[in-house]
Amino acid sequence: MQINPYGADVVNLAADLANRRPTGVAELAGRCRAAGLVLEAPVTAADLTSVLATLDAWEAVVDAGDERERAGLLNRMLEQAAAHPRLTDHAGGWHLHYRDADTSPGAVLFALIAVGRAVHLAGRGMHRLGRCAAGGCGLVFADTSRTGRQRYCSPRCANRDAVRRHRSR
Repeated sequence: MQINPYGADVVNLAADLANRRPTGVAELAGRCRAAGLVLEAPVTAADLTSVLATLDAWEAVVDAGDERERAGLLNRMLEQAAAHPRLTDHAGGWHLHYRDADTSPGAVLFALIAVGRAVHLAGRGMHRLGRCAAGGCGLVFADTSRTGRQRYCSPRCANRDAVRRHRSR
């Protein structure tokens, strides 16, 4: 998976994993591959535990009270993920990795989620993470819309909320 200028691929993967936490190693590996992440090592139980902790940290950033708190939480994650960027062609084309060679899949996901989110928020706006505004939902979303006004985790929740508001009138 390459981090595009908006970090959309990585933040969408993080939101998906946070909203439907993987329950096993095979599920985590399958969902990462489906999202385009090239796994260079087998996913282990320790990686699953690491990813679940990463998702907790990711949700703390989502739920931060303001931009400064959000930046502080994210900076702490970036400090833990710090490594020299390196060029690699393991997937058939040259691209950057923001991690050391021979890093476990759990550590790879931590680095990708931290750096991808930083790229996304710095490039698109610090407000571009949130929880669904539909009553009773509360799932996490990463706003990758052009307008930057996303309020719902999915079109389904947006439509359901619009119908609820219409009927209440």
